[in-house]
Amino acid sequence: MRVGLNLLYLVERSGGVGRYMRELTAGLVRSGVEVVGFASRDLPADVRRADWAAAVEWVELPIRVTAGPPGWILATTGAQWLGLPALARRHRLDLIHGPAYIAPPVSPGVRSIVTIPDLVYTRYPTLLDARTRLGMRLTVRPSARGADRVIAISRTVADDVVATLGIKPGKVDVTALGGEVASRAVPAPREELGLALPDGTPLVLCVAQKRVHKNLQRLLEAVAQIQEPLVLALVGFPTPHEEELRATADRLGVAHRVRFVGWVSEEHLEGLYAAATCCCLPSLEEGFGLPVLEAMAREVPVACSGTGALGEVAGSAAELFDPLDPAAIAAALRRLLQDARRRAELVDRGRTRAAEFTWDRCARETLAVYERALAGP
Repeated sequence: MRVGLNLLYLVERSGGVGRYMRELTAGLVRSGVEVVGFASRDLPADVRRADWAAAVEWVELPIRVTAGPPGWILATTGAQWLGLPALARRHRLDLIHGPAYIAPPVSPGVRSIVTIPDLVYTRYPTLLDARTRLGMRLTVRPSARGADRVIAISRTVADDVVATLGIKPGKVDVTALGGEVASRAVPAPREELGLALPDGTPLVLCVAQKRVHKNLQRLLEAVAQIQEPLVLALVGFPTPHEEELRATADRLGVAHRVRFVGWVSEEHLEGLYAAATCCCLPSLEEGFGLPVLEAMAREVPVACSGTGALGEVAGSAAELFDPLDPAAIAAALRRLLQDARRRAELVDRGRTRAAEFTWDRCARETLAVYERALAGP
């Protein structure tokens, strides 16, 4: 099977979607699939140095996706909707897969698959800048409707795709992401983390972009209700919403207990996990929730929202709470901070839970979707 992957949006700081594209490509290569990777000029240099990259036939399109002049949306859309089908025929592909929302709605002679990681942006308009929001509005629904199969990364997203995009349920497949950490960076020493963490003070780690749907406002309100000593580290790419969060921390009188950390290196992130007493993800909505599984794989106990995809992924291996209730978030954190036995129990459950989600399994299930698409009418 020869598969073309639309990796135009595999760029620096592409977050969970970028991790999905990297790991899926590697998993397909390990499964024996012949992969042609369509990339933009923004492809990170370290991708081509990965141990699996030599097995990929790379095709660089002469476009950038992170920025561009007026009309760049038309150029990038044209490259994906018109250019990729033509390139697919030239490279004798069996199918094209867009792992990040966009695939050709019409691709004569070539099957088309699209993955919808989430539809959070449809309910939180400020999540994206105006140009990107316009691009998503123009491309995602036609990509899903024109594709032979649609992949969702959780049952929660699958139901949302049916309800929001009007896709027939029988056309949607669920392939969960992986949670294992195969090759881990060496953790940065505690003294290099820049947290000013007093000796013996518990660290609550939250790995999430500073976005409204991540519900960090209520997490700060929960911290204000906890009398015991703690430091909360908010780790993730900074956004304009961070100023609101800083103002909230000041208003609640917890600014001295909160560390606003931006995008960090792999070594720095590993150091943060190693120093953490627990991890917390209070999101109102997620497509999957990779940080939950990644914390579990590192044997860090987790407290997270019990609703939507987070509850689906975490199962009984996390301290679950109602994300709309700061008191419930505070109670969950207190249990983990005060009860060593509960932490140990969740570490054991988390280790087992994370082992159920592997990138090789994700690749196998994706390959099964490809086979269904090729076998269909």
